[in-house]
Amino acid sequence: MDTLLRTALGTVQGNALKPVTVLPQALRHRLAGAPIQIDGNVLDPDLQVLMRLENLLPSGRRSVANARSGLVTMSKLVAGHPRELQRVTELTVRGADGQLGARLYVPRTAGRGLLVFFHGGGWVVGDLDSHDAYCRDLAAEASIRVLAVDYRLAPEAEAPVAAEDAIAAFSWAVEHAEDLGADPALVAVGGDSAGGNLSAVVAQQCVLRGLPAPALQLLLYPSLDMVGRRPSRDLFGEGFYLTEEDIIWYREHYTPDPAVRSNPLVSPIFTKDLSGLAPAHIVTAGFDPLRDEGNEYAALLADAGVQVTHICEPGMIHGFANILALGGETRAAQLRIATRLREALF
Repeated sequence: MDTLLRTALGTVQGNALKPVTVLPQALRHRLAGAPIQIDGNVLDPDLQVLMRLENLLPSGRRSVANARSGLVTMSKLVAGHPRELQRVTELTVRGADGQLGARLYVPRTAGRGLLVFFHGGGWVVGDLDSHDAYCRDLAAEASIRVLAVDYRLAPEAEAPVAAEDAIAAFSWAVEHAEDLGADPALVAVGGDSAGGNLSAVVAQQCVLRGLPAPALQLLLYPSLDMVGRRPSRDLFGEGFYLTEEDIIWYREHYTPDPAVRSNPLVSPIFTKDLSGLAPAHIVTAGFDPLRDEGNEYAALLADAGVQVTHICEPGMIHGFANILALGGETRAAQLRIATRLREALF
């Protein structure tokens, strides 16, 4: 079986991720092995093949530079064919202390909505390129403009610099919405993982600081608590892309001072009053170590009277939104995200 997996891995790398779903079904079943069922959820078989292939890649302690380049490389492998849009424009936006790079995605059919998007990567890795394919896809499928922001990363910029950059950039986007072709009343904030954390912070701080609030907060498998630990960390901390070692590595780089980890600018789940926040769409994944904190935050928002839609995608892993080369259930889950955005912002 290892020989078969390594042959498939070579095929994947040689084709910039030839979709697993185009392999013969019998071969896919052999590659996947026995179904993985944990906590009542069954891992999507195509993701199961991908995880087995990913586990064959070299691993170990990494430098920040290697981790950053590695994410860009991996994101290209799983991106599929990037969507063609009407226009993609490089620009700068206001950060907390100077200008930040940004990229505006305009689809061929665009409503008046705008999503300000913050990429994932544990506040340490990720950039405009690592999430370019997903931003293109989201803009095309939701028929909205997407403004991706290149906020400052740790360890060069420790917490809460990224949060302050996100707040400043979102406020800039609302102020300049008409220049970007959008309605100022239809500017949403969203992101995946660490970007979901920043988006939750933005939604909270807009209320606390008296700033224009987002039309929607889109939180994709967000990291929300840098202090506590929930059962999903133990259930899925190994073998499902985001590992326990990864979580600790990111936390140590972003918050080397443990005293800041309970600050709501870092761990938005600790905000005492969640009432009055923007409507939220929260997506969690059944095989994600961060699943439980996302589920808990959705419940806390609902209890505070916030309008919440929450989907826990049972067969998905952390990071599934970026795996655009797969079809099947992964694609269906991605399209559900785009549909919610279109409903709210088109």
